[in-house]
Amino acid sequence: MSKFFIDTDVCLDLLANRMPYSNAAQLLFSQADKGTIQLHVSALTFANLDYILKSTYKIRDVRIILSKFKTLVKVLPVTGKVIELALTSDFVDFEDSIQYYTCIQARISTLLTRNLKDFKKAKINIMTPDMYLKT
Repeated sequence: MSKFFIDTDVCLDLLANRMPYSNAAQLLFSQADKGTIQLHVSALTFANLDYILKSTYKIRDVRIILSKFKTLVKVLPVTGKVIELALTSDFVDFEDSIQYYTCIQARISTLLTRNLKDFKKAKINIMTPDMYLKT
């Protein structure tokens, strides 16, 4: 079974129904729900999602949304090693470097994001959900 690491932006596309990106996110997460692929996120993603979704939804609703979302993904830890690698990396965006090194430490070879430019220095496959869905 194929494993993918999902960046926070793709998760937000699904959970906040951000058009036009939500269609690809829905197809992607539907595959995970059917068990044809495995999707992984970092623990940091849940903190990011909670923070961002609270600007639109009530706290209780956000927790319900995230609880349901958790059934679709495997949550990976943000370890001290990940933070060390992120701090010493060439990534401009610290949050992106944490996501990247969480993916690397889990030995996942493909990271799905809409922010390709933020991962130019990556040494793994970086794709948008649309790119993956077209393969």
